Amino acid sequence: MEKKWWHGKIACQIYPKSYCDSNGDGIGDLRGIISKLDYLKALGVDLIWLSPVYRSPFVDQGYDISDYYEIAPEFGTMEDFDELLREVKARGMHLIMDLVINHCSSEHRWFQAALADPEGPYGSYFYFREGKDGHAPSNHRSYFGGSAWEPVPGRENLYYYHMFAKEQPDLNWYNPKLLGELYDMINWWLEKGVSGFRIDAIINIQKNTAFPDYPADGPDGLCAPGVVVENASGIGPMLEDLKRNTFQKYDAFTVGEVFNMKEEELREFIGEDGHFSSMFDFSQHLLTSGEHGWYEERPFCFGTWRDAVFEAQRKAEPIGFLSNIIENHDEPRGASTFLPDYAQNDAGVKMLGTVSVLLRGIPFLYQGQEIGMRNCRMESVGEYDDINTKDQYELALRMGCTEQEALACCNRMSRDNARTPMQWSDAENGGFTDGTPWLKVNPDYRTINVAAQERDPDSVLHYYRRLTALRKDPRYADTFTYGRFEPAFEDADGQIMAYVRRDGRNRILVAGNWGPDRAALSPDGAVKELLLNNQAELRTDGEGRIVLESCQAVVLLLA
Repeated sequence: MEKKWWHGKIACQIYPKSYCDSNGDGIGDLRGIISKLDYLKALGVDLIWLSPVYRSPFVDQGYDISDYYEIAPEFGTMEDFDELLREVKARGMHLIMDLVINHCSSEHRWFQAALADPEGPYGSYFYFREGKDGHAPSNHRSYFGGSAWEPVPGRENLYYYHMFAKEQPDLNWYNPKLLGELYDMINWWLEKGVSGFRIDAIINIQKNTAFPDYPADGPDGLCAPGVVVENASGIGPMLEDLKRNTFQKYDAFTVGEVFNMKEEELREFIGEDGHFSSMFDFSQHLLTSGEHGWYEERPFCFGTWRDAVFEAQRKAEPIGFLSNIIENHDEPRGASTFLPDYAQNDAGVKMLGTVSVLLRGIPFLYQGQEIGMRNCRMESVGEYDDINTKDQYELALRMGCTEQEALACCNRMSRDNARTPMQWSDAENGGFTDGTPWLKVNPDYRTINVAAQERDPDSVLHYYRRLTALRKDPRYADTFTYGRFEPAFEDADGQIMAYVRRDGRNRILVAGNWGPDRAALSPDGAVKELLLNNQAELRTDGEGRIVLESCQAVVLLLA
C-alpha cells in the first residue's frame, strides 16, 4: 500500500454550535474552538473535522447552506476562520471541512433564482417536474418524512425535489454548469489551506431522473429514500470526475458519508485509487435503527454488534481504510448505545473506546466522547431542536405509540443526544456559555466534565490520552496503522470483544469483556508486556490464563 500523509492520524469531529461559546450568546463559535486547540492537541488529535460553519438558516443545523463562501455570523467571521486555520497548522494539525453538495438551502441565490424562473438557467440547477394526476410526480419519501416533492409557490402542478427537508432542494449533478460552480468552490477552500473534506450524503447525488414510482413501504403510500438510491446508478463516474477536478489536485484527505453502497463497489470507493481516502463504517449503527422508524428500534445485542464490526474490518482490510466511529452528530452517544446497562460506567466507556480506537482504519472521535458524555433525557418533545427528531416523534404517534413511548424512543435515538453542549466544567451550563445555551445542557455535567477529569488521573479523559498515545507510539504505530486485523476469542464464554493487530514486528491483543462476570482467556502466545489496562490490575488464574473482570479492557504485546 502506498503510504499517505493521513495514514496513522487520529481525527475528532467538532460540532461548532455546541463546542465552546466565546461571546456569551449561547452558541458555540470559531473563537471558542481556537481557545480549545491545545486541549485537542493534548488529546492526540491530528485532524479536526468541523461540521458546517457556512452561512445557513439552520433548518437542519447548517446542513442547509445558503452561501458556500461565507461563514455563518453565528460562528464568527472569515477572519476568525483564517485565524483558526493558522492556529491549527501551527500545532501540526489539519482542518477538515464538511462538504454538503447533494443539496443547498432554499435561501441560496441559485434556488431563489430558480423559483423565480424555473425554466431559466438556474432552474436546471435543481429538479423541477410536473405533477401527475393532481399529485406529486412520484411516491418518493424524504429522509425527514413526507413527500420528497414540494409544490412550487404560485405555479400550478409544478414541484421541486428534496431528499431531505423541503428547505434543502437537491442539486442537479447532471448539469455541467452547476458542477463547474461546485468544483470552483471546493478548490477555493483547498487553496485557502484546508486539508480535505468530510463529504455529506454523497451517494444521493445519483438519480434516476425519470423519478419512477416504487412499491410503497408505509401507510403513507410512499417509498423510503434508500430504495430510491439503490435503484439509481452511475455514481462511479460522477465521483471520479469530482475527485479529478478537485481533491486529487491537492492531495486532500476525503472521508465519505456513504449509505446504500453496493457491496462490490467498496474497492471503487476506498481502494488504492478510490473515490475517497476513506469512508465511515456505519455497520454497527444500522443495527439499532428500526426498519421504518425509531419506534421500531432494536435493542443492543453484543454478538450482532461484534460480528458487524468484525465483518466490516474483514471486508475493508484487503482494500483500504475505513473511518471508525462510535458516535457522531447524527447518532446517539456510543456510551448509551453500545454498552449494556451494567457497563454504562467509566470502565465500560474506556473499554468501548479501546476496542474502537485500535481497529484498523482512521479513528474518529466525537466531541465529548473522550469524557464519556451520555444521551440527554428530554422532558418533552419541545426541548428538542432537531428536525428529524420531531418527525420521528410524530411518526411514532401515528403508528400507535403513546406520547410517553414516542418521547422515550427519541430520548434513546435522537440526534440531539450528541448535540447537547460540551461539558467543560461543573459551572453553570457546563462551562459552555455564560449566556442561555441554544440547546439544553445534559444535567449530568455536574459529574461528567473536562475540569473534573483533568484532576483525576484515573478519568476517562486521561485514559483516552493514553489510548491515543499508544496508537501513535513509534514502537507500535505501524502495527496499528498497517497491521493485519485478526478476530480472537469469538467462541469464548461470556461476551468477549477481542482481536489481534499483527505485522512483521509486533502481535498485539486488544480485548474487552462486555459480560457481567469475569472471563478467563488463554492468549495465543506469552504476554511480553501489558501496554494498556482500564482497571487497576490484570490477574491470572491457576492455569495461567488472564482473567478479565466485567468491563475490563487490556492491550497486550504478545510473544
